[in-house]
Amino acid sequence: MAKSLFTKRLSKELRDLNTNPIEGVLIEEADDFKRWRLQLTGAPGTIYENEEFKLEFRFTPSYPLESPEVLFIRPHIPIHPQVYSNGHICLNILYKDWSPVQTVAQVCLSIQSMLSSCTKKELPPDNDLYIKSARSSPKETTWAFHDDTV
Repeated sequence: MAKSLFTKRLSKELRDLNTNPIEGVLIEEADDFKRWRLQLTGAPGTIYENEEFKLEFRFTPSYPLESPEVLFIRPHIPIHPQVYSNGHICLNILYKDWSPVQTVAQVCLSIQSMLSSCTKKELPPDNDLYIKSARSSPKETTWAFHDDTV
């Protein structure tokens, strides 16, 4: 049986991540094509320097045409204006601006960049309200992207 597009793509991405690792990104678990766990370490010179965070990528057979579900895992969630305390990430490339040319590595770099540009550790202003009503998947949220400076 021929490999599907998503298994070919994820096999290549995993191989690329292993042969060309990204500074501050460590693959913890990538045993299948459904769920990967990665560790992100805060970049030097940022407010998250040397802090360790855990990301989970969940893939469907529609990947890469459809974005993966990406969230931080408790208790390794950064305090950040675009990251809710349930691990959901408000980042446009994960939702409305997803493109099939993006990779897991590029998503990790975008999240690292988002963390690195932050100057104050604080939760989103609507955190409490959001986590009370949010579904388990951040992809089921209708996000409003209004601040790309953090």
